[in-house]
Amino acid sequence: MAASIVLAGGSGFLGQALGTYLCELGYKCCILTRGEAGTRDGIRYVKWDGRTQSGWERELEGAHGVVNFTGKSVNCLYTKANRAEIIRSRLDAVRVIDEAVRGLKVKPKVIVQAGSLAIFGNTERECDEDAAHGNGFSVEVCQQWEKAFFQQDIPGVRKVMLRIGFALGPDGGALEPLMQLARFGLGGTIGSGRQYISWLHLHDLNAMFRYALEEEQAEGIYNATGVQPISNREFMKTLREVMGKGWQPPAPTPFVRLGAYLIMQADPELALSGRNCVPKRLLREGFSFQYTKLDEALRQITAQ
Repeated sequence: MAASIVLAGGSGFLGQALGTYLCELGYKCCILTRGEAGTRDGIRYVKWDGRTQSGWERELEGAHGVVNFTGKSVNCLYTKANRAEIIRSRLDAVRVIDEAVRGLKVKPKVIVQAGSLAIFGNTERECDEDAAHGNGFSVEVCQQWEKAFFQQDIPGVRKVMLRIGFALGPDGGALEPLMQLARFGLGGTIGSGRQYISWLHLHDLNAMFRYALEEEQAEGIYNATGVQPISNREFMKTLREVMGKGWQPPAPTPFVRLGAYLIMQADPELALSGRNCVPKRLLREGFSFQYTKLDEALRQITAQ
């Protein structure tokens, strides 16, 4: 019988990609979702609310692993209500999954938490897993999130936190809006252009999840990012070249702030801040990257 993986909150871009990848490897996948229940493309969808046990916890019994993607998107304006929901949605999901697993007779071998590199704040210094944390709301969210995840040990269950970088893949995700800007002649440098983008190809991210699920020595916190962070200026230049676009005008910081608030309805720091992160632990443990050069990664994605 094929081993099963449960993807909590896995109906978004990253969760769908991981579910497809794991099914191709021979796993059975179940996605816990607030959307419609059913079976689509070989993946079962089971309803949950991310806060209470209501029957979905039976899917965890005997599963090989759980991957938790749950959390309100940070791609929004940081109003008081949105800030509260960003924190609450993450902490509630961590808590209820822990509660469910502790009550099982046959527990999963591992819980993998999809986290964020935002814990390092806005910085140009190189950050491995042991680097100092930054300041600000996003940092506080990550700190509370990680503390809650590792707060209670569950005997026989490994816990792995992947601090995920800027994942690049086709048909959505963080790359799509940047490609749209370039298509319409607006793909120039954003803000100062000095802010780092710690990118990785979706294929490598999926392989990191597989590593966390299958390797028994994998435990604790990993920076889930590529080996060559790059400045926004160089990233946008490379993207334009891959898409066959020439020079395009930059977007000065005041315009980015105005556009973020009025058009994107998102906090401008999402575009204006960055961090220079490296996957020290994964490299030390022998993880092999398929995509280490940005132009090669973008060419593979845009060719699809």
